Amino acid sequence: MSASKPILIVGGGVIGLSIAWRLVRRGQPVVVLERDRVGQHASRVAAGMLAAAAEVGYEEPELYQLCRASLQAWPGFAAELEAESGLDLDYRSFGTLVVADDRDAAAALRRGYAFQQAQGYPVQWLSGAEALDLEPMLSPRIVAAVSVPEDHAVDNRALLTALEKAIRKHGGQVREGAQVERLDTMPDAAAVVLAAGERLEGSRIVMAAGAWTSEIKDWPGGTAPSIRPVKGQILELQTRPPFQLRHVVRGRKAYMVPRSDGRLIVGATSEEMGFDPHLTVGGIHGIMDGAWEMVPGVLDQYLLSVDVGFRPASRDHQPLIGFTADPRIFLATGHYRHGIVLSAVTALASERMLLDGVRDETVVFFDPSRRQTRS
Repeated sequence: MSASKPILIVGGGVIGLSIAWRLVRRGQPVVVLERDRVGQHASRVAAGMLAAAAEVGYEEPELYQLCRASLQAWPGFAAELEAESGLDLDYRSFGTLVVADDRDAAAALRRGYAFQQAQGYPVQWLSGAEALDLEPMLSPRIVAAVSVPEDHAVDNRALLTALEKAIRKHGGQVREGAQVERLDTMPDAAAVVLAAGERLEGSRIVMAAGAWTSEIKDWPGGTAPSIRPVKGQILELQTRPPFQLRHVVRGRKAYMVPRSDGRLIVGATSEEMGFDPHLTVGGIHGIMDGAWEMVPGVLDQYLLSVDVGFRPASRDHQPLIGFTADPRIFLATGHYRHGIVLSAVTALASERMLLDGVRDETVVFFDPSRRQTRS
């Protein structure tokens, strides 16, 4: 690796910033290239859930293990970042309640619970009354719930601010409005070309462009990773006494994530609409209807904002982490709904692979060599 050339990190979301921070704190020069403003897309409008069992489906045991590994890494990751940035990430344990409000939902929840138990996930079945004892704000119509006590949450916007501050503190560069249009990988150089025409060379290129990964042109071999945007609409509320949630609450149509300052994140839709940035009446109604069914008091809270983000989804909805066929290009993209929780393990694994040349078994299943490219 050339000491005179920085590692170029394409994408200033939570994944790109987390990797940049881990590299720059070890003395590696980095330049983060963000097409818009840092952390203004999927990372900004996320809910900040740090979850594994409550998030991962039946056919995703490897993804669950990756999320679990990241949960274990998060306490140290958060403590180091808070110390270096001087900012509070609001990292704390809520635990999650996955609730059912009728018999059909309870039957589906029971099937999921049986699978989670068989996999050894740390979950507990609760009756409706037991769930209400734990979370008094729940609707009395709740008939059953699954408690996931290991889940945490973080204020994703504070996380993004802290990462940028820590990167700059260590001398890293963060360039906003630097849209990468194409790669320029010649035998003697690895470079990117910006939309404005500027060409930048680096010792390595980390592609962490999220939903825009496949929009970048001229990949080596003529194929780009197959990453598509999945639109999500999400709301931010300000709660007022006596309303107070003690847990993250999830149901069939919505989830609610409390913040320590009284804000409440309510989300989110999942729409195959490409890069459609528009809010829709149906989308917002669906979220609030699902939230009201779980916690009726949510309707009395104040609306602060409504946002749209684009989750980066690979063909199998699992991330791509590792070197491409060109060893100068490293992928860290396709994290879909799991970017915040997986930022810790992705950054730590990327640090080991990029700086130490160590094959990281934690992420080997998510190597980009699996069939995820497109012409």
